[in-house]
Amino acid sequence: MLTRNRFALYTWGVLIYNLLVILWGAFVRATGSGAGCGSHWPLCNGEVIPRAPAVETMVEFTHRLTSGVALLMVVGMLVWAYRAYPRGHIVRRGAMLSMVFIITEALLGAGLVLFELVAHNASLTRAVSMAAHLLNTFILLACITLTGWWASGGEPIRLRGQGAVASWLITGMVGMILVGMTGAVIALGDTLFFAHTRAGGSEEDLAPLVSAIVSIRMMHPAIAIGFGAFVVVAAWYTSTARPGATTRWLAIVLTALYAVQLVAGYVNVALQAPVWMQLVHLFLADAVWIALILLAASALRASAPSPETHTAASMAGVRG
Repeated sequence: MLTRNRFALYTWGVLIYNLLVILWGAFVRATGSGAGCGSHWPLCNGEVIPRAPAVETMVEFTHRLTSGVALLMVVGMLVWAYRAYPRGHIVRRGAMLSMVFIITEALLGAGLVLFELVAHNASLTRAVSMAAHLLNTFILLACITLTGWWASGGEPIRLRGQGAVASWLITGMVGMILVGMTGAVIALGDTLFFAHTRAGGSEEDLAPLVSAIVSIRMMHPAIAIGFGAFVVVAAWYTSTARPGATTRWLAIVLTALYAVQLVAGYVNVALQAPVWMQLVHLFLADAVWIALILLAASALRASAPSPETHTAASMAGVRG
């Protein structure tokens, strides 16, 4: 039991560390340092350890090192899970899925470098890759979060028989993914646009993709507000339909985080997307996603009563 408690703490530590790596990756993108190691991967400018590196090289090289540590930490989580839990245990599955998606995360990062979809690249391929990267990151965070939840004593998730609760939560997750993907593309457009104008360029000679992103950038706040309202309603519906201290607390946390996220988004736009504010905005987006995953895990637990069971119990009470 002590070993499993330590494993749970380790898994939450892996989650926190991956959040830091994600933020550093955003810093690499926001500062245009993605080409700091050239188009070489896993080497940096053809070297294992770059000599006399520029600032951009150090930023990118540090991101590669921290990403490598994140991969090793998930490997350790997987090995530990297989040693501490029996065959078929849900924690093993969570750790295995975490391993799969951190590998795809690394491959997507390598692809950005090898295909030179970094720095000031303003192609449609880069925009699509940013959205795909965000999707994979969200799935990775969900897998690690659920592994930590299950290792901490949480029950497996059951979707069958969960009725409207499952529908509300799944729709909310899809909505948050869409908000995140559009946000990733908008953030790319902001980075390229402000880097271009601050360097003395004019809006007339912007790349067509950047111009298109800038022209629709106000759509993202509208989408975020719309889906945010849906998620908040879903959270409170869930806390009512699945009463319990943990579910209610998570609904409160999710609501508070999303409110702060909307304020941060407004400040980010008002300040013309400074790097530090982009990082705050991204951190809050990840925190909202994790809170939503935990809420779903709590509400959709295997022992949760199905609508049919709840109705039968209510009818029995009336007859009694």
